[in-house]
Amino acid sequence: MPNNVADTPFFEPSPVSYIVDPARPLLIRSQTLVAGRIIRPHAHPRGQYAWARKGVLRIISEHCVWIVPPTHAVWIPAGTSHQVASETRAEVRHVFVDPSRAVRTDAPRPDRCAVLAVTPLMREMTLRLERLLAEESDAARRLRFCDAMIDELDRLEEAPLSLPGGRDPRLVRLTRHLGENPEDRRPLAELANFAGASTRTLERLFAAETGLTYRRWRARLRLLAAIERLERGESTTGVALSLGYSSPSAFAASFREEFGEPPRTFLRA
Repeated sequence: MPNNVADTPFFEPSPVSYIVDPARPLLIRSQTLVAGRIIRPHAHPRGQYAWARKGVLRIISEHCVWIVPPTHAVWIPAGTSHQVASETRAEVRHVFVDPSRAVRTDAPRPDRCAVLAVTPLMREMTLRLERLLAEESDAARRLRFCDAMIDELDRLEEAPLSLPGGRDPRLVRLTRHLGENPEDRRPLAELANFAGASTRTLERLFAAETGLTYRRWRARLRLLAAIERLERGESTTGVALSLGYSSPSAFAASFREEFGEPPRTFLRA
């Protein structure tokens, strides 16, 4: 993906996401995104469940970035301004939920995007939905299927695949730079000059606005970058060393600490 977003052409969101019709609680759009494609910032009345059968998605919303490998999907509440970008060639299913249906209201932050661990059942239901809506003439059967799928969506567990960017302009300048250049290994004292703030001020801003220490934020950034690159087919050794880990085993240990399992197991889950 180009580092300068201004050089990247934006694409329009799906018109399906703007249809409000309680009789059609779920609508779906299949899409193949080429690497580097970005859908312009937008919001729509339907909630959105986006899952890439292959490839890695990046969702940008409210000063936060969500990385979504094929083992996961992202939930975007209705009315939330966001962008969808593809880090790799991606085969995407966008499922749009009518605003008449309450979804994930019991989540810790129901008003914010969330990355969800996709169950085998949800994966198969997503693949089945498009054909069912196109071919099934029995409206009652379509509704029963949608009800079951919405129930499964409600039950999906959240995953820590997000990276808050903060709101202070100095912090945003730094987090945006590191997000585009995760291999930048300069210490915070050097990066502080780039951000236009002291080291102490940046440490305070990280804690206050992202909920993470700078060290923890930087570690998560590297791991999210690793997920994208591993999904593209790069070797574990190459990814680990290029991101500054002393060895592949050190990278695997850090990944396991953050996500609970080794990187290859995580991607094959």
